[in-house]
Order: sequence, then structure tokens, then C-alpha cells
Amino acid sequence: MIAVSPVILCGGSGTRLWPLSRAGFPKQFLCLTGNESLFQQAAHRLAGLAGDGLAVAAPFIVSNEEHRFLAMEQLREAGIEPGTALLEPIGRNTAPALTLAALAARENGDDPVLVVTPADQTVADTAAFTTAMRQAVRIAAEGAIVILGITPDRPETGYGYIKTQASGDATKADMPVERFVEKPDAPTAQAYLAEGGYYWNAGMFVLKASVWLAALERFRPDIVQATRIAWQQRSTDQKFVRPGRAQFEAIPSESIDYAVMEHCPGSDFSIRMVALDAGWNDLGAWEAVWNTLPKDEAGNAHLGDVITTGSRNTLVQATSRLVALVGVNDLVVIETPDAVLVADRARSQDVKAIVNALGSNDREEHVLHRKVHRPWGWYDSIDEGGRFKVKRIQVKPKASLSLQKHHHRAEHWIVVKGTAEITRGKEVLLLTENQSTYIPLGEVHRLTNPGEIPLEIIEVQSGGYLGEDDIVRLEDNYGRSQ
Repeated sequence: MIAVSPVILCGGSGTRLWPLSRAGFPKQFLCLTGNESLFQQAAHRLAGLAGDGLAVAAPFIVSNEEHRFLAMEQLREAGIEPGTALLEPIGRNTAPALTLAALAARENGDDPVLVVTPADQTVADTAAFTTAMRQAVRIAAEGAIVILGITPDRPETGYGYIKTQASGDATKADMPVERFVEKPDAPTAQAYLAEGGYYWNAGMFVLKASVWLAALERFRPDIVQATRIAWQQRSTDQKFVRPGRAQFEAIPSESIDYAVMEHCPGSDFSIRMVALDAGWNDLGAWEAVWNTLPKDEAGNAHLGDVITTGSRNTLVQATSRLVALVGVNDLVVIETPDAVLVADRARSQDVKAIVNALGSNDREEHVLHRKVHRPWGWYDSIDEGGRFKVKRIQVKPKASLSLQKHHHRAEHWIVVKGTAEITRGKEVLLLTENQSTYIPLGEVHRLTNPGEIPLEIIEVQSGGYLGEDDIVRLEDNYGRSQ
């Protein structure tokens, strides 16, 4: 049996898919195609590699502090046992992320084949993916570095390319890699397609943990040495492993491709490519999402409460209200409770400029949705004015918010569903539907759901400052520091 450890890279903010994808809830956790998030789809595909001589372990999840509970909750919903969650204190690109996974995999002297994939891609043909990836694992088990190459169907300028030494025959399952090519201009991409032997680089790699560490030691010893130091300073909390923050911040930021892969052709590291023809898409912009969705006879892909007349080739997603289109073509319209995007479908890559502008103006719409997910549940900011804010809050069964206080606001809580156990100073109250309580400014308090069904309350805040950073946490069940 070949031991396989999947590695799911959960970084990235998916800025080109704003306003659905935001830093606090990025695209890998969204359901853009089908009924599962892209992250859940990736986890299922990797779990499906088991069998045919492969023993597949629970996946390593490389994420950050903010998304750790979101990732674990989505794995639970998908029925997948999570492996170790490696939490990066700061983004340092994919090479240090993979190095953390390799060091964790080697911790007990094991040396599994690592199957490395981003969390934000979609694959239409799971069976073809499984066949190609199992072939890649067998090659990697012999000591080679294997990269998955996507059979191109158009002269794409948004991807890097892999040039193989074989012909462009997509049925070949083991081709030597000649070189890597940067994103080309349109004429060059057309020439690659005509010549054959060029494949899109999808960022999926298969190799033994020891091979990755050896290759990184050869080509970027500064990265591997700095990551080892951060790993030595790690702390562990159940399935969460945190490398030393100060040491991790000192690691050079670099991608897997630039750090290792591009140096391998011509070296003594064998680098091979397995062709993947499985309906792959990285959903890098709304145009790509439109390409993957089912459409009506006019080429429209509509999700939610949408009515159109005389419109063609549009993508519309309505999440909270009716969206109507009249006589427009080739548009993207994405509606959320607090932001609406209208864009030329051909220029959907430029959405990133809007996100940059929001950040430059210190606006929160690029970071958080109106509805914000937390490890205990979620809250939805449904109204606010000069000195008040109204939230709808849902708390999962048996979950609890932190024991906390506020310097600038008081709160009034009204239970609308379930049972609430409320700590208010030295009191402990048990409230049910239609009952309420008041939390004075500065009072220590906590909200807990002791029941078996979700608890919902309406919270009315009042005060001179109502920002989310006015929380002094005294105790917390989720390891969130003040």
C-alpha cells in the first residue's frame, strides 16, 4: 500500500469574485457550483483516491487563524474526518505552506506521498481526476516530482504553461517536463495551442514529503531553514498546530513553482507531468463561473430570484432580493445584502480593482459580509444608525460566545427562538422565546445556548462607538486572544 497524505491549501481571498468572496469568507468556502463549497469538493475528491493500492490519510489543512473553524465546520458537514490544521500566522505563499505540511508528515518518521491541491478549484469529471491522480501518486512513490497539467482547450493568457518533452497527446499519463512558461500574451498562447505539448499549470503537485524537503534544501535553503525554526517553536491545540509567529514572519514569501518546480527540469530531480482532462476550472473570475454553470437558451446563468427579458449571455446571482434585467447582454450582476456588482462579463478580472479601492478607502465591504460567521454560529447586522446597531444572532446548540465586556456600548437582547443562558455580572439567567434582558455598558456578560436547537436572538446595541473591536474577552472556548 502507498501511504498518501492530502494537503489542501486554503489561503487566498478570491478578490475577483467580490462581492460574494471576501477576506472573511473567501471563495473556497462558497458554493459556486453544486451543493458543496469548493473546499468541500476538494476534500471529497482527495478522499476518493483511497483504494487501488492507496491508503489515504485525513487531509492536512493549511489555513489561517480566522478561517480555521470555518474549514473544520465544513469538513464536519461534508462527513470528512479532518486531519491536522496548520495555521499560518501570516501569509507567506505556497512554498512555506507546503513545507509545514511536509514537516508535519515527517514528524513520526513517516514519508507519505503528498497530494497538494488548492481549495478553490472545480473539477467536472471526478472519475478522470481520480484516474490521473492515482497515476501521479504511483510515479511520485518512486521518488519523482509530479505536476498535473490541464489539457488546454483555448489560447488562455491567464495561466502559466508546462512544456513537456512528449507530443501533445493528452492520453499520455507520464511525460517529462521540459520547462515552465510564464503567462503568455494572446499570440503566444495561440502558438502553444497549435504546437501542442503545452499544458496549463493548475498548481496541483504530487511528491513525497522527503523529496519536497530535499528539493527545497537544494534550491531555496533559506525557506526550508526558516520554516524549520518556526516549526520547532510550534504550539498544538487539539488538531490546530501553530508555528512560531515571529519565526514564521521571517520566512521569505515564495510560491511552490518559483521556489522549486521551475528549477527541476535539467536537474537531478525527476519532474514528470500527468495530463488531466477532467473539466478543470480555477473559477478565477465571474467569467469562469459563468462558463461552468448551466444556461438557458439565451445563454443566461441565473441563481436566486431573477427575472429577465430580452437579455442574453448574462450571469446573475441574487442572494437577498429580486433582481430584474431588461434588454442587456454580457453582464455580470451579483447581488448581496450590502453590495451589488454590475460588470461587463469580459472585464470580470477587473473586479479586483474595486476591492483594492474599498481597502484604500478603509471600507469593510471587501473584508466582511453583512452576515458574519463565527465558531459559535453567526450574526447578521440588519440595521444601524448614528448611535445604534441591530443584529440577528444565531448560536449553535451547546455553543457559547466569549465571556466579555464592552467599553462603549450597552446591549438589549430579545430571544426569538430557543433557550438562552445569559451570564450578566454575577447573575445567570435562563430566557426563552419573547423574553429579554439588558446588558449595561461595562458589564461582564456571556451568551450560551444550552439547548438542542439553534438559539436566535435580536441584539440592539446603543452607544457612541459600535465597532467589532470593542470586545474585551475574559474567557473564550475557541482560543481567540484579546
